[in-house]
Amino acid sequence: MSDYMIRATGFNGHVRAFAARTTNIVEEMRSRHDMWNTATAAAGRTLTVTLMMGAMLKGDESLYVKVKGGGPIGQIMAEANAHGEGVAYVTNPHVHFELNELGKLDVRRAVGTEGFVYVTKDLGLKEPYQGSSPIVSGEIGEDFTYYFVTSEQTPSAVGVGVLVNPEDRSVLAAGGFILQLMPFTPDDVVATIEERLSGLPQVSRMIGEGLTPEEILAKVLDEPKYLSRTEINFHCKCSSEKVSQALISLGREEMQSMLEEQGEAEVHCHFCNERYHYDRAALEDLMKDM
Repeated sequence: MSDYMIRATGFNGHVRAFAARTTNIVEEMRSRHDMWNTATAAAGRTLTVTLMMGAMLKGDESLYVKVKGGGPIGQIMAEANAHGEGVAYVTNPHVHFELNELGKLDVRRAVGTEGFVYVTKDLGLKEPYQGSSPIVSGEIGEDFTYYFVTSEQTPSAVGVGVLVNPEDRSVLAAGGFILQLMPFTPDDVVATIEERLSGLPQVSRMIGEGLTPEEILAKVLDEPKYLSRTEINFHCKCSSEKVSQALISLGREEMQSMLEEQGEAEVHCHFCNERYHYDRAALEDLMKDM
């Protein structure tokens, strides 16, 4: 099944909602970075939230998310745009612990609880929008719930999950949802949502059982209206052309020094783990364009 996300409203327009199935993109991320199980869960949850936040943008707008909680995973970086394209990585992908007391992957221990969630949005303005909030649990979903309330003043509920095969570390299911209350939402609507969320199964379990994003939202929303569907794809901004231009921008003197001292160059993209190698002949060709 392909990855996609939907944008919807419910309760006669008092709630806006997003839901996504991200199994394939999280598996692509895991495979590229050789992530261990707990690292996969933490980064996969973050990437899922970032993709849904991307659905709140328009045109060529994009956003960057950093989760830095002081745990052994280091920092989680994710980026996404309004077209359903995203990518993510962690400082230390080789992090895994025994299941916690609830029988779940111990994401809190991997992420840590001493730090912040940082969000930067490129909205095409002179300066990007920047927001942040303290990490409250290290479980990612609760941390972004708190971010929306404190940094964007939007009462929200965020649920994300990643189910990992303990034998081969592959991603069995991943996805999430974001619910946001519009101004002047009636108290009875808020109470209904809170009650339904309290009885909702884990997101990864619902995705693993085959529920679609629409079916997940139908468990929470009254009168759901599905406004759009966006396919989700793993996409990094790096390319051989951009890397070549970056090398050229170093200048002739720096390039000549690189040729004399190393005779080659390798550029590593942290986001997608792609490596671009330039041998002596390739570097000399680049210098012809300088």
